[in-house]
Amino acid sequence: MDLNPCMKHKAVRKAVRMFAEAEIAPIAHDIDRDARFPWEIVEKMKPLHFFGLQAPEDYGGAGMDTISYAIAIEEISRVSGAMGLCLTVHNGVAVYPIVRFGTEEQKNRLLPAMTRGDRIGAFCLTESNAGSDAGGVETTAIRDGKEYVINGTKIFVTNGGVCGVALIFALTDPQNPQRSAGVFIVEKESPGFSVGEKEDLCGMRANPVSSLVLDDCRVPETNLLGRSGNGIKIALETLDTGRIGIAAQALGLAQAAFEDSVRYAKERQQFKKPLSSFQSIQNYLADMATEIDAGRLLLYRACALKDAGRPFGAEAAMAKLYCSALATRVTNTAVQIHGGYGYSKEYGVERYFRDAKVTEIYEGTSEIQRLVISRAVLAQRT
Repeated sequence: MDLNPCMKHKAVRKAVRMFAEAEIAPIAHDIDRDARFPWEIVEKMKPLHFFGLQAPEDYGGAGMDTISYAIAIEEISRVSGAMGLCLTVHNGVAVYPIVRFGTEEQKNRLLPAMTRGDRIGAFCLTESNAGSDAGGVETTAIRDGKEYVINGTKIFVTNGGVCGVALIFALTDPQNPQRSAGVFIVEKESPGFSVGEKEDLCGMRANPVSSLVLDDCRVPETNLLGRSGNGIKIALETLDTGRIGIAAQALGLAQAAFEDSVRYAKERQQFKKPLSSFQSIQNYLADMATEIDAGRLLLYRACALKDAGRPFGAEAAMAKLYCSALATRVTNTAVQIHGGYGYSKEYGVERYFRDAKVTEIYEGTSEIQRLVISRAVLAQRT
């Protein structure tokens, strides 16, 4: 296995980092404070293919390999976790399932606008009584002639407040949920579709997480993704891909906190010496660096397996589990290194600390990741 990044991956990292530092970093603090989605950044991202990172070039995408995709998400998240979240959800769980399971008509109709960034995507599974338990979904999609009538409310929808295309997980037969689950493409103009109240969250505040309400929402039968009854299969494969993006996002937050901590430790004086001269601080930094490198290797392994067309679900779960936990630990340690300043909103580590925690929750909680991993382990032949 070659563990050295190739020139292509180095070029991707350099280009995305330059963009993030120049365009997002100057406003990252303000959009978090104001809980404002930065449309002006979206406009600058559009011509650079950020909204079609892995989509085929035939549909306007960049056609990146998965490691390049992970690097791009990491570098954006290093500057703004909320914008990294927007991109990974759009690319990983909205564009990807249409590419993977969509008909040619669906791809030609939907993907060009999505890969341009004219229509931001969302994937909607979570409800008041369904989150980790996907079997608890109560949203229904009942066939009426050549249309489906969808009723239900999805909550905690990332990109919900700005989405132009939402993939809705719903049941065509509530009496037989395992065999009737489907994924339905709902465009924002669909009658009966509306955006609910935006959530006031601890972190990721620049992403408009909201509820989506479907009240006798009508969509044509051509908006069913895949076949009726394949919803669980589509959702599980989509979440496997989504977990790669969340692991990359968590890694970016950890990297940002680590870099800020190294810089601060060199500059801050105590007892007439820089903090970096104290062994306890050195130990903190050593542990942070080691964990970040370990997480990156786990992530790239999952990416390489996906690109090779091999099963990657368990490896993606491992990467998501480990990277999200290390992001929480590293950002917590960064606050400790900064002392009182780390608790101040004038320093970035306070924002990274708030943003990191949710990476252990969405796209499957850490407990669900352990379930996925343990099932893979127990299924292996000895």
